[in-house]
Amino acid sequence: MPSGLAALLDDVAGITKLAAASLDDVTGAAGKAGSKAVGVVVDDTAVTPGYAMGFTPDRELPIVWKIALGSLRNKLLFLLPGAMLLSAFAPWAVTPILMCGGAYLAFEATEKILEAFTPQHEGEAIEELALSGPELEKQKVAGAIRTDFILSAEIMAIALADVSDKPLAIQAGALALVGVLLTIGVYGVVALIVKMDDIGLHLSRGKVQSLRGFGRGLVKAMPWTMEALTVIGTAAMLWVGGGIIVHGLEHFHLTPVPRWVEGFSHWAGQAPGVGAVTGWLAFALGSAVVGLAIGGVLAGVMHLWHHRKGAAAH
Repeated sequence: MPSGLAALLDDVAGITKLAAASLDDVTGAAGKAGSKAVGVVVDDTAVTPGYAMGFTPDRELPIVWKIALGSLRNKLLFLLPGAMLLSAFAPWAVTPILMCGGAYLAFEATEKILEAFTPQHEGEAIEELALSGPELEKQKVAGAIRTDFILSAEIMAIALADVSDKPLAIQAGALALVGVLLTIGVYGVVALIVKMDDIGLHLSRGKVQSLRGFGRGLVKAMPWTMEALTVIGTAAMLWVGGGIIVHGLEHFHLTPVPRWVEGFSHWAGQAPGVGAVTGWLAFALGSAVVGLAIGGVLAGVMHLWHHRKGAAAH
């Protein structure tokens, strides 16, 4: 009996060690994969606050919460099973899918740049004003979740590409962990951003002089912060999308463009003392130029198609 109990305890200990090793593999793979998706995370964090702005303060956090739940649903119910099917049956498709997503990000960024220099159509503004508060909120949340789906797909595809050599169970665990942790991190930061003015207003009414000044500074900084986030989000879309395309071209041995970008990065990386920073910035800039070129072509094709479609309708 004691020997049987000892054997059972040995089995339990062995299973525990195996589970701990698997958990270490999952967390290690998740950390490695998540770090590669940081550019898309920056983009996601910069883009999302705009969807919650313009509503009454009591609706801002509920809107962020709805978008966060939609993001988790995107990642865990749709993208994770899709990623596992790709890994099991069509691993060759990961890079082309990544490149398509990168092209979409570049297209979205180019559209944002074009919109910044094009006044909003009066009809669009009137249509938005005609919506009631709940209808507008529903529309904004749906739009944010659609945008998140693309960004989350990029995050999951980047993560999958980085753990593709692991067993399927480790891949699934790593992708799930990446999805949950990045969603918590992104939407936690988004919630802080959208409530920054309310926090500042609360502090400005406090009894401590230094905190009152800090609170007023937060309120005044809010418009500048939103403008900066718009610029950062657009720039991130360009360099992330362009970077994905550059790596994809290199993967398929279509080397002229990747060689130009990497050569520029190598040249900038020779700066004494700050070579790592200047090299990264040069690669990001080169990738952004590639993204802008791809996005410009796609935007031109889309605008031409819409123009011809409108002309045919008349």
